Formats: sequence, C-alpha cells, structure tokens
Amino acid sequence: MTPNTSATGPGRRSFLASSAVAAAAVAGGTPLLAACGGSGSGSKEGTTSARDAKKILPAFVARNVVTPDIPSKNGSSLGFTGKLVAADLKTSVPGRLGKGSTIRIMSPFWGSPPKGDNPYYRAMNDKIGVNVVWRNQDGNTYDEKLGAVLASGDMPDVVVIPGWNMGGRIPGAVISKMADLGPYLSGDQVKDYPNLAAIPTDAWRRSLFGGKLHGLPMPSSYVTNIVPYYRKDVFDEKGYDLPTSAAGFLALAKEITSARAKVWACDDMKWTAFNAFGVLPGSEKPLGWNLVDGKLVHRVETDAYLEALEWTRTLYSAGVVHPDAKAQNQGDSGLRFTSGEVLVYNNDLSHWWARTTEQASQNKKFRIAGMDVFGHDGGEPALWAGSPAGIFAFVSKKASETVVRDVLAAANVTAAPYGTEEYMLTNYGVEGTHYTVEDGTPTKNDKGNQEVLNAFVMLASPAPTIAHPDRPDIAKAQVEWQQRMGARTKKSTFYGLQIIEPARYTHLSDDFEQLEDDIVRGRKKIGDMQRAVSDWKRRGGDELRDWYRKLLDDNGSAQG
Repeated sequence: MTPNTSATGPGRRSFLASSAVAAAAVAGGTPLLAACGGSGSGSKEGTTSARDAKKILPAFVARNVVTPDIPSKNGSSLGFTGKLVAADLKTSVPGRLGKGSTIRIMSPFWGSPPKGDNPYYRAMNDKIGVNVVWRNQDGNTYDEKLGAVLASGDMPDVVVIPGWNMGGRIPGAVISKMADLGPYLSGDQVKDYPNLAAIPTDAWRRSLFGGKLHGLPMPSSYVTNIVPYYRKDVFDEKGYDLPTSAAGFLALAKEITSARAKVWACDDMKWTAFNAFGVLPGSEKPLGWNLVDGKLVHRVETDAYLEALEWTRTLYSAGVVHPDAKAQNQGDSGLRFTSGEVLVYNNDLSHWWARTTEQASQNKKFRIAGMDVFGHDGGEPALWAGSPAGIFAFVSKKASETVVRDVLAAANVTAAPYGTEEYMLTNYGVEGTHYTVEDGTPTKNDKGNQEVLNAFVMLASPAPTIAHPDRPDIAKAQVEWQQRMGARTKKSTFYGLQIIEPARYTHLSDDFEQLEDDIVRGRKKIGDMQRAVSDWKRRGGDELRDWYRKLLDDNGSAQG
C-alpha cells in the first residue's frame, strides 16, 4: 500500500485495467447453463446462473467492529476521516485460527521484494498462526510467469491473479487446477471467518468460475475510478468556472490555453469523454454489452462511442491538449499537471491523495480537485458500473484441507476492516518497526516502505475503504465524489458476472484501443472506426452477440 493511505482495492493498476487487454477470456466447452439445463461443473466458458450462485455464495454478515465516518452510498467506498488513535484500535480476530501450515503464495510485486525472513512477514505469520512463504514475481511481467507456473507440476499453494492477467488459458486453469472453496465458505459456513463474511456479495459473485467458488476477492467500488482532475488553485485564482457540458469544456479549454506561455488546458481526455458521453465500459469485455430494446448492443456500435471519440479529437485539433500527450509516451501527465503545463487531466482516484501529499512540500499553493463528470449535452451523465472485484487469490486443488483452512485463516486477518489491529498490521506493519503515529497519523519509515508492500494485502481485502489520517479532507472529497457519481451510475446487463468467452473471440477486439488513440490524435478518421466495427461484426462480433444472448437467456443477469 502507499504509505499513509489505506484505500483498498486494485488502485495501482485500475487505470491500466481499462485497456483492451484486461479480462480476456478463453478455453473450450459449452456455456454453463441454469441448473435445470446443466452443463458440467468443469465447463470452461460461460458463467454461473443467479439461481446456482445463490446456493454457492457466502452469506453476507455485516460487522460492527468499527463504524465508518462516511457510510457507503451509491456504490461508494466506506470513508474514515478521523485521527487514528492506536489505543482505540479494535480487535476483529481474537485468536489464532491458523494451525501452523507452511503456505507458498505466488503474487505480483511492484518494486524490489524484501527478504523472506523479515519483521513484517514474521509478525503476520505469528498473528495468523501459519508460515507464509512468498514467491513474489515482477508485476509488470506477471502474465509471462503466470502461465508457465499454472502449467507446471510445481504450482504454489496459493496463486494471486489480477483481472488484467485473466487472459489466455488462465480462467481454464483456475477451473481445473484450483480448489473449490464452497465447502468452506458457502452459505453460513463463512461465519467461521467473520471478516470474510463481511465482504460484499458482489465481490464474491465475481469469484465464481465454472460454477464453483474458486477465488478470494479484493473488493472495489463499482463507481468509475477515472476522475477529471483540475488545478483548483489556478482555477480559483483565474476565476474559471467548472464546465457543465462538452461544449463548455472546449470553450474553457480555448480560454486557458496559451502555447506561448506553455500552458495547455488538458492532457488526453479520452476516458473522461467516454464517461461524459455515456459509453459502456471497456474495462472488461462482458461490461461492454448491454440489452437495449431487446437486442444486445456492444459499446463500439453505439453513437455515444463515436461521439466521444469525435469530441476528444476536437480537443486535439483545437490545440488545447499538451503536445506531449499527442505524441504519446512523452513524459508523464501527472508531472505536466503539477508543473502547471496542463490544468486538467484524468487519472484514477488514488491520484487525489498522491498529488496532494507529493506537492505539500514543493508547492504550498497547489490544490487538486475532481470535477464531477458532466453530461456531454449539459444534462446528467450516464455512467456505467465497473467491476466490484478485480484481484483474486486461488488455492491449489492439491492443497490439503489443513492448508486450505490456514489460507482462509490468513485471509480472515487480511480482510479485517479499517480501524482494527489486524488492518494496521496488514497494511502498516509493526508500530515502532515499520511506522510511527504522530498526531493521529501513521507514517511509514524506510523499513515500512520496503517491507510492508504488495504482500498480504493481495490475499483478501475488506469492503472498499478510503482513509487518509494525514489528509482526512481528501478522503472525504474522494468518497463524496464517488457517491455523487454513483447516483448517476447504472449497471449494464452482465454486471457482476464472471464470464469466460470462447477462445475463438479472445483477440477479436484487440485493435480498438490503438485505433481510438489514432483517431483522437488525427492519425485516423471516424470512418476508419466505422469500417473497423463492420469488420469486427463480420469476423465474429455478431456471433459473439448471439453467444452472449444465449448466455443471458439461459442464466439471467447477476440479479436473477
């Protein structure tokens, strides 16, 4: 986790996960039908019907160990805005549930992994009652290692798989090689692990593969994670009003931009355009389909998709986008923003806190804020829900029952809510060794920044939470932004379902993202996209539509 922040969920990669490579699907077989229709439990494509899911999903039992300052609303995260008092931390796991197993876990890691025998790992193992041995792998090349390990005969006891690595034959391997956790967690059985029982049901539903409960989820808010940030300090100084429409944004952008002064209105705004124009999500393939007037429609077939691209293209042609954004891979959009070369950019929710704390000692006047997503026509935006879980931990089918239960004991600790001793240990390490608390703010030291990172937090997490004891104003602003955007958010037809497409469609949409980028930068035309969509239909898009329609008819939506 980032020092001094406790926002849970896959924040570090959620921006990347919106690309076309996320959640590719595979393998052969026949769709998983409703219980009466019956394909086998080992089927490697399709989904789990709402009726079958009800028999498999863990019971939801809310915990009242800690009360959030801002309750979840409209799909938002829980918010905590108070100071952290170590003496007030609650206990959510009163005793060791682990029975002493050695558990080998492979997980992606960003940065330099610490030595295996370090104070953080020892403290966590002692708390749980297990001996976890980490096989950390470079997160940037994780997909390359993942396939080889899953195909080998020496698979670790636990493998963590982010949604953006869930491509190729990975879902099939999950179904065939990973343990069914249903006998341990389905229904009231999850009550043996109270923190796991408090994980939202939508996150568990995403953990269903091949009709069985295979994954331990890292829950996330389904509200869009992409925020159109602006330099509030400059806006206030100049008297700029926030735009309320696409035309208003363009007019403001022209007013702001002065190439001579090396100030441009914005960086690339394609993702905000998709939200402003109500384009279905591109973060996961199933979310890009929606039932409209009895017909399934894909995001690339909609007028909104073309209109969003055309508007973004207009920003570039008007010269209000920073030249380095047009060139792509030139510098960093965040640096252009903090330096004042651009006054608006879009990025994931975590940048609100990150940019604020980064600039605290560099630019005392710096203020960042998030615009509400505007409707392109000046009305309310039509936003679409993302995934309620995006990272999963899977237990090997070869693991003994003792090892499985010890993995669940570990997950019960790592899923402890904010404000508990277990949460602080999982996310910050040992007080005095990895962090100190001053004026209610926990601050990691160098040892904490090196050791308490990318490990146990990947096993399972509590309900989405945002808390910044050092900047409670930022936590409040983030959660309230989510709540406002959540009130304008709808769920597309396949929201919340874990769907594995047939292998023949795996690469069907691979070229769209590059074409989008070429169009908005003027290298291609809207007509090129229209031809690409026609080609997509011919090469399998229409067949895939029929496949999804049968899936919907046989299984229904996640809501039944």
